[in-house]
Amino acid sequence: MSIDPEASEPRWAVPPEGGWTADDLDTLPNLPPHTELIDGSLVFVGPQTLFHTRAVDFFNWQLQSLAPPELEVVREFTIDIDRYNRPEPDVIVIGGDVIQDPDQTRFPAESVRLAIEVVSPESRSRDRETKPVKYARARIPHYWRVENHDGRAVVYVFELEPATGAYTSTGIFHDRMKVSVPFPVDLDLTAITPRRRAADPQ
Repeated sequence: MSIDPEASEPRWAVPPEGGWTADDLDTLPNLPPHTELIDGSLVFVGPQTLFHTRAVDFFNWQLQSLAPPELEVVREFTIDIDRYNRPEPDVIVIGGDVIQDPDQTRFPAESVRLAIEVVSPESRSRDRETKPVKYARARIPHYWRVENHDGRAVVYVFELEPATGAYTSTGIFHDRMKVSVPFPVDLDLTAITPRRRAADPQ
């Protein structure tokens, strides 16, 4: 009589006491792409929407063309906030001097001038609540949150208020985004919308 082999059960890494650390993110085997570390816990990213992909591409390429030479624009790259927090913003603007090795896997948070998060349904609370608090605590001077409102991008812009150490809203942008910091930017946000949707009068 043949015996069917038992289905193997997935083996999940058991966190150490106190939680995972930023260094563990580089050494844990078989982590899914774009795994983040938030408060010592691993955060796995779900499948991304077309809007998310288009928005990340848009800001990555547009800011690369506009950033001054001393700054670099990088997409989907982790930053070290502290021992137990290593998030991965969708796009960051950093000081170019921290790029030292093509094999490096993270940047120090103090090098980040701007962090951008494109909100997905599964990341809404992290992008609206958790991450802004941590980015502000790390003294990242600018934070942009990009949301999908009926297929069109809306960008919420925040700047660090030095006296309080918290972000303050400096603008909400719909079709056109024009700001002067961290460097002059004038963007047509309707370009994020797929061409067929943009042509739809509804």
